[in-house]
Amino acid sequence: MMRMNSGGQTSHKDLNIILVDDDHGDAKAVERAFKKVKIANEITRAIDGLEALDYLRGTGGKDKVQQPYVLLVDIKMPRMSGIELVQELRADPELSRSVVFFLTTSSHEQDIEAAYELNAA
Repeated sequence: MMRMNSGGQTSHKDLNIILVDDDHGDAKAVERAFKKVKIANEITRAIDGLEALDYLRGTGGKDKVQQPYVLLVDIKMPRMSGIELVQELRADPELSRSVVFFLTTSSHEQDIEAAYELNAA
């Protein structure tokens, strides 16, 4: 179900977006792109995989992001990379069905293969 807010922006009812990226400029670019195409869904930003897990589990003082949600994940991050995050998600029965899209500028074939092996786009 799509809805239009008062600013003319559309959003899928109750779909939360979790943006996991350590680069502030890249995160702002994603937010601007969403705004430009009038997607008004709430975006929760985590700076790495560990913080994303806190949002998904409601730990570390973070409020738990409610389903449905989609994750937009950078592959290369400190502390816990995007690949490591998705490996953790797939091993957790409560989070294993999370929908994940990787965002990367990497052209390394092993990064692409790792993403597909984890059932992520």
